[in-house]
Amino acid sequence: MTPEPANRPVALITGASAGLGLALAHGLADRGWALVIDARGADALKEAADALADRTDVVPLAGDITDPEHRADLADALIELGRVDLLINNASYLGPSPLQKLADADLDELRRVHEVNVVAPIALTQAVLPQLAASAGVVINISSDAAVEAYEGWGGYGATKAALDHASRVLAEEHPALAVYAVDPGDLRTAMHQAAFPGEDISDRPEPATVVPAFLRLLDQRPASGRYRAAEFAPAVTS
Repeated sequence: MTPEPANRPVALITGASAGLGLALAHGLADRGWALVIDARGADALKEAADALADRTDVVPLAGDITDPEHRADLADALIELGRVDLLINNASYLGPSPLQKLADADLDELRRVHEVNVVAPIALTQAVLPQLAASAGVVINISSDAAVEAYEGWGGYGATKAALDHASRVLAEEHPALAVYAVDPGDLRTAMHQAAFPGEDISDRPEPATVVPAFLRLLDQRPASGRYRAAEFAPAVTS
């Protein structure tokens, strides 16, 4: 699909074929945002794009966010649209399921977790930074309570989210015209959260759509750059 120049705000969302990424895509589409969305699975991404296309312009680009060529394709799509106002680095990798203690961690898997959760978001931000700066845009990096709390088995994933939190703070210092947020959405009923608790019933966790209003309120209020919990912008959300 060849994107047309956008006359509306544009968001790039990674990991947008399911879970929180897809829920955020629907929330922004309802507000008329044009979207560039990414995920590794082409079929699931096409299904997501088809469901969004009746409300807004959407460009689906399937690929691995750790692949430089894929990141370049995402940046090129934004160039063709003529702008980007919001980057949501949502794509994440949990690591092996069941979760591994650090003493037993597979180091190749640990490197992959860091590559997906830290290096790739920084690299994608680099790729679209000129356009973000031109629009005085917003970067949202999806964080986790595991970034600040020590949970058994969560050392690899939590360390990457802590690193992403810190990178968000540094980016905000280096580019004060941008709004840069690390946002902990709270525990949600997603495939990744299920993988963290294999065989357990996670039906008590809220659906991803329940936190979308909190993210939209964050965008509306545009507070100072920093780390936030979704619950701070939607008191009814349980984090």
